[in-house]
Amino acid sequence: MTASPSRTLWDISPAIHAGSPVFPGDTPYSQQWCATIGPDCPVNVSAIHLSPHVGAHADAPLHYDPQGASIGAVDLEPFLGRCRVIHAMGCGPLVQWQHIEHAITPALPPRVLVRTYQRAPSSWDSDLAAYAPETVQRLADLGVQLIGIDTASIDPASSKTLDSHMVIRARGLRVLENLVLDGVPEGDYELIALPLKLIEADASPVRAVLRALT
Repeated sequence: MTASPSRTLWDISPAIHAGSPVFPGDTPYSQQWCATIGPDCPVNVSAIHLSPHVGAHADAPLHYDPQGASIGAVDLEPFLGRCRVIHAMGCGPLVQWQHIEHAITPALPPRVLVRTYQRAPSSWDSDLAAYAPETVQRLADLGVQLIGIDTASIDPASSKTLDSHMVIRARGLRVLENLVLDGVPEGDYELIALPLKLIEADASPVRAVLRALT
């Protein structure tokens, strides 16, 4: 996490490089140089290869629904606006309602990001914390449009039923995963985390930032 000297902007996106952790079997990040500056070339140009789930990313409905919209077709509004960061460090394998209810108020913004790590890991975490589906359901009942988490998935890494993904599918929520919330205090912020307009993709990398409210 980085912040400006005035502490008004928090970068909540992990660095993406060849060693970035990925879900086992997923495509890691790699880069090659197609052109380099020299006597016959005025520019550097690279090619990159990666899963759209590397680093901070937004899942499209297509990721968990065979008939769902691609990320390039989803509305951008859920990814931009007021949000609440809630701490649930040490919550165990699932973020249950009791882990976040201390920060639930009648003025809950339509975007909720949950911090589960004291410090984001630099390697794959098979024991990552995920949302309990009941927690997602209750947030949706309160009008939440987007949920985010600082782990690689809103469901346990070993899940084959993807129960929390099925809740966001049914309720029309959007999701951000692999955020870095280290050092971000609980509270309300402006979230800016726009996905790329990838017309056929199941997800997109985002450069997620939080901005202090004025």
